[in-house]
Amino acid sequence: KKNNSMNAIILAAGLGTRLRPLTNDRPKCMVEVCGTPMVERQIQFLHEVGISDIILVSGYKAESLEYLKDKYGVDIVINPKYDIVNNIYSMYVVKERFGDTYVLEGDVYMHKNCLRTDLNQSAYFSVWKEEYNCEWGLVTDSKDLLDHVHIGDGQGYIMSGISYWTKRDAEKIIARIDELIKSGEYKNLFWDNAVIDSVSLLDPIKVYGIEGLYEIDTVEELEGVEIR
Repeated sequence: KKNNSMNAIILAAGLGTRLRPLTNDRPKCMVEVCGTPMVERQIQFLHEVGISDIILVSGYKAESLEYLKDKYGVDIVINPKYDIVNNIYSMYVVKERFGDTYVLEGDVYMHKNCLRTDLNQSAYFSVWKEEYNCEWGLVTDSKDLLDHVHIGDGQGYIMSGISYWTKRDAEKIIARIDELIKSGEYKNLFWDNAVIDSVSLLDPIKVYGIEGLYEIDTVEELEGVEIR
């Protein structure tokens, strides 16, 4: 079954320096967990829930992603500044496609498919941490709606690299991305910065607690997941 309205944007342009030497010859999203590149598993899970309109934003070692076009019909869009800016520019280059959209970071390993298509409000799919350090914490109210984002240390839900955005909310986030890019002061910004700046303008955002979601930045984290 095809879900015609929803699409997905996978952000996979970065250098993955902390995963060297595994990323010497490939982007981070192509690092294999249990035999399958992380990004390929994401694409398979998207297809499973009927989302086949998938845009992959690439940059570093982009040629190693080309096979995904033929195998899964994904669109590949290059972020020309991938080596000098953070991922806000990746969202900028595909902003026309953003709305009723899953946004996935290419370095997230999903143990099982947590994607759902019965969403009628924007949502973060988030891991609960008893203790976190230097993370983007999602502070929720009693109804699991986002109250604010806390960058630093704490306990609770954290941004885990998978979110969904309605068209209404996406338009407001794009407006903020446009402002930040025009200002020229965006080199170190993540696209999440544009979300945080816009939270008060957006409809209520649901936070779903998910297990088995791993953002893989280092060789140790990769080994930790493979052992599970």
